[in-house]
Amino acid sequence: MKKTRVTILGAGFISDIHVESYTRFIPEAEIVAVYARDAKKAKAFAEKHHIPNWYTDMEKAITETSCDVVDICLPNFLHCKATLIAAKNQKHVIIEKPLAVTLEEADEMIEACKANQVKLMYAEELCFAPKYERARQMVKEGAVGNIYMLKQAEKHSGPHSDWFYDIDLAGGGVLMDMGCHAFGWFRWMLGNAKVKSVMGTMNTFLHQERTKGEDNSVIIVEFENGVIGVAENSWAKQGGMDDRCEIYGTDGVIYADLFMGNAALAYSKSGYGYAAEKADTTQGWSFPIFEEVFNQGYPHELKHFIGCVRENTTPLLTGEDGRAVLEIIYAAYASTGTGKKINLPFNPVVKKPIDLWLDQK
Repeated sequence: MKKTRVTILGAGFISDIHVESYTRFIPEAEIVAVYARDAKKAKAFAEKHHIPNWYTDMEKAITETSCDVVDICLPNFLHCKATLIAAKNQKHVIIEKPLAVTLEEADEMIEACKANQVKLMYAEELCFAPKYERARQMVKEGAVGNIYMLKQAEKHSGPHSDWFYDIDLAGGGVLMDMGCHAFGWFRWMLGNAKVKSVMGTMNTFLHQERTKGEDNSVIIVEFENGVIGVAENSWAKQGGMDDRCEIYGTDGVIYADLFMGNAALAYSKSGYGYAAEKADTTQGWSFPIFEEVFNQGYPHELKHFIGCVRENTTPLLTGEDGRAVLEIIYAAYASTGTGKKINLPFNPVVKKPIDLWLDQK
């Protein structure tokens, strides 16, 4: 079997998850190269995962290894650049959230991939997470009647990499990091229903010394079909990772927690694992997760995209979906800044989404 060759851009936490997904669950894919801006990180990542080639030059990483797919796991501000290079060289692209920093970048990326006839998949793992997908199937089977409200929450005490705290690199705070999951999942559950309006509130409670971005947000999305979506996201929540959804219908309700039911119970005086230095997340009682990669849907989304490339089919989630999520993020920042409900379409020109909030403070 000829394998689909993949080049990974990025050598951080999410790249580790993607590589684990490929190696454990996708035998038809082969990772041929990794790129990182830091040579030590690139070399160490390649050695750790037995990847034959590593680069600190993005274009060479994409062009010198005859890859079929470029998997972008880079900081937000590099998403557009990486996609344009990949598209120019006729490489299919799967990209981690958010699609881009600005709507203008998103449009350029979508157009470049279309012009070069390559696939662009927006990698929203919640649309592939097994527990969430079981809940969606129950809705399709009529288990809860007509949906009138969706809620999705993702909360912990802060991201893994320092660049997330830099609003010039990330474009915003927790909303750019995790709010996009909720917005993508809402649209997925509702068959890409159009958004009517967005109302938001956010603030910085825990990380004032590290970031100008928000570390806690609550956003209400009103869809044209009358359904309300409530997105709760936090970098200020103590006690470890929390990721769950709630589905409310006229005939029932569904609660799906991605990790409870897939966790152990532990007590540690000093903390453990990659988060040992963050005592608030692993000291004392905690619920260590033993299958984070599978539970969150990463292997499922990546396997789906590799299948799309091999069989020449359209991904379930595209660049247009990523752009729609980014537009909701714009509206959420603007709503918080003005204290008003923002109607869509909403396409202001800004340097970064969070400016729609910070410029009003």
